[in-house]
Amino acid sequence: MARRLIDISVALQAGIASDPPHALPEIKYLDHHDTAPATAKYFGVEIDQLPQGEYAAVERCSISTHNGTHLDAPYHYFSSMNHALKEGGEPSMKIDEVPLEWCFQPAVKLDFRHFEDGYVATPADVEAELKRINHKLSPLEIVVVNTRAGSRYGEADYVDSGCGMGKAATLWMLEQGVRLVGTDAWSWDAPFSHTKRKIEQGGSPDLIWEGHRAGREIGYSHLEKLHNLEVLPATGFQVVCFPVKVHQGSAGWTRAVAIVDE
Repeated sequence: MARRLIDISVALQAGIASDPPHALPEIKYLDHHDTAPATAKYFGVEIDQLPQGEYAAVERCSISTHNGTHLDAPYHYFSSMNHALKEGGEPSMKIDEVPLEWCFQPAVKLDFRHFEDGYVATPADVEAELKRINHKLSPLEIVVVNTRAGSRYGEADYVDSGCGMGKAATLWMLEQGVRLVGTDAWSWDAPFSHTKRKIEQGGSPDLIWEGHRAGREIGYSHLEKLHNLEVLPATGFQVVCFPVKVHQGSAGWTRAVAIVDE
C-alpha cells in the first residue's frame, strides 16, 4: 500500500511571533567562515590551509523545551497525575518517561477552525465532530485539533488565536483511552489573553490552564504548535511524534509526521 508522509511540525525559527515575547527562541547562525579561525588555531594551521578557508556551519540556540513543535509530558501540567485512577495519584511522568507507544498510533483530526478565538471546546463539541466524521475513538488513538491558529503561525496574533480544549472535553477523550492529543495553536488551552479577560469579568481562577490540568486526573501528553493539519483527512492516518529525550524534562521537541495510507 502506498503511503504519504506529511510534515505537521513547524520549524524552530527566531524572529517570528511563535511565542509570547518573553519566551521567544534565539538562534545564532555561525557559517563556515565564522568557525574557521578557531579550528585553524586549534590545529596550528593557517585559515587558508582549510578547504576554501571554511570549517563547519553551526547554530547556537537559546530555547526552552516548549519552543517549536513539542510534546508536553504530564509533569509539565502538575507534579502528580492519575488521581482519578489511583488513590492519592502518582508522580507525573517526565518526558523521558512518556511511553513510546503513545507516540506512534492511528490518529483522528477534529476540525474546529470555525470556533472563534478564545472559545473553549466542550465534550459535546468533540462528540458532535466525531459524529460528523463518523468515527469512534479507540484507546491510544491520537487526537489532533485543527484550529484557526494554524493559519496564523508566525503572525502577530498567533498566540491569541484559535480555540482551546476545556478540562471536561479533555477528560472525556482521556476516558475513552486517548493518551496523546495535539493542537496547531500555541496552547492546548484557550489563548491566555481570552482567559484573562474572563477572569477580569468575574470568572473563576479554575479557568486558568483548565485543559492542561486534566492531566492531574488522568495522565496524558499533548503536542503544541502543530502545522499543516488542514491538509490531513479526518481519519485514515497515523501520527509519529517521538520527543527528544530531555533528562527529567517537562517537554521535548519533536518532528511530528502524519502517515497517510493511499
